[in-house]
Amino acid sequence: MAVVTKELVKLARLTGPILIAQLTQMLMSVVDTVMAGRKGAVDLAAVSVGGSIFVPITLLIFGLALALAPIISHFDGARRHRRIANMLQQGFYACAIFGVIAMLAMSGSSHILDAMGVEPEFRATTLEYLYYIAFGIPAFVIYVVLRNFCEGLANTMPSLVIGLIGLAVNIPANYIFIYGHFGAPELGGAGCGLASALVLWAMAISMAIYVFTARRYQKLRLLRRWYAPNFDDVAYVVRIGFPISMSLFFEVSLFAIIALLISPLGAVIVSAHQIALNISSLVYMVPLSISMAVTLRVGFALGAGEPKNALLSFKLAMWIGGLFAAINGLIMWLAGQWLASLYTPNAEIIKLAGTLMGLAAIFTLSDTFQAIAMGTLRGYKDTKYPMVMAFISYWPFGLSVGMVLGLTDWVVPAMGAAGFWIGIISGLSVAAVLLNARLYRVARRYQREQFRQQLNSAD
Repeated sequence: MAVVTKELVKLARLTGPILIAQLTQMLMSVVDTVMAGRKGAVDLAAVSVGGSIFVPITLLIFGLALALAPIISHFDGARRHRRIANMLQQGFYACAIFGVIAMLAMSGSSHILDAMGVEPEFRATTLEYLYYIAFGIPAFVIYVVLRNFCEGLANTMPSLVIGLIGLAVNIPANYIFIYGHFGAPELGGAGCGLASALVLWAMAISMAIYVFTARRYQKLRLLRRWYAPNFDDVAYVVRIGFPISMSLFFEVSLFAIIALLISPLGAVIVSAHQIALNISSLVYMVPLSISMAVTLRVGFALGAGEPKNALLSFKLAMWIGGLFAAINGLIMWLAGQWLASLYTPNAEIIKLAGTLMGLAAIFTLSDTFQAIAMGTLRGYKDTKYPMVMAFISYWPFGLSVGMVLGLTDWVVPAMGAAGFWIGIISGLSVAAVLLNARLYRVARRYQREQFRQQLNSAD
């Protein structure tokens, strides 16, 4: 019992700051959505679709950076601290490469919008939003690499503090550039893009100042030597991180492609989808934070040669996540329309968003279980098979179900956005089953290997 309590405390200490940091980032999205929504339906829809393009692209960078956390936590658990400075720099190289790719990909956004046949005013505002936010990609690279360095060493407080700094910059920046105050141009929804770029630079600079001046990191000699790019090390980060990137991409792009597919249905439906997605994404920060924390605990335990503690961390994370999922799902089910009314006074949008949130409440439990299983597998540095499982669950299965129900009359009369959300429920449920099955197989393999090592050492 003492071991369980000790592990629960450690998991909670990691999860708390990560959760607050994630919530501050989500609150920035909430601020963007609310302030753009008050400007007009076109501005809100432009932020929704623009974010649906920007977020999946930058997730490729974020996934690579996430690979650094288990790598560094393994080094920390094994007391191999001399390797950390090199891996940090190699992580920068890997993420910088994908940063360039991300900027090139965003330059082709107009072709996506043209293919979807969106309205001219909607298209212009969306492209302007993407133009401004692209200036924040280099800052995003710096921030996520340094954040995962800190979290890999079980130091999650910087993420919390700097998240608050970002939120403090985001609100006035949106106010200035959306509505055109203090001599700034009135950019409408596109102003959210410029504000977001400024926020990313503020967070990157703040994180860099902390990491390179903090006394606790001086012994690691992070800048004492500059390491040239090493193909093997960069490839190692990519080998672990790219499947993470793709797993995240498959899940988030499922939501993004839905926003694009329903965009021809009009700004009201897109806005309702964005509001429901925004609220459900805010709720998702709880299992996501638990998932990120359990990655660190599992990585440390395996680096220290304690696979039983790794499995204990996973089980505790599942109990905590399941409890929060039940509570949050009930709130979304009962108070969906009231929550939607905080975003917009439009009664039509509120009614549709409330319906979609009722569906989101159903998949909250599956989403929690698949997120925590995925995070645990990252701690094991097992990312290739989970990537395949995520693809199968979200795209061939979840998106197909959503398109059939949402856009066709094959099974029932076309349900629009609601049909796509039923597809999301289906995809996340399949992912939860597959990922948990994979996790128990990997955990048993680690325990067998430890048993063999103990027998060999005894001989």
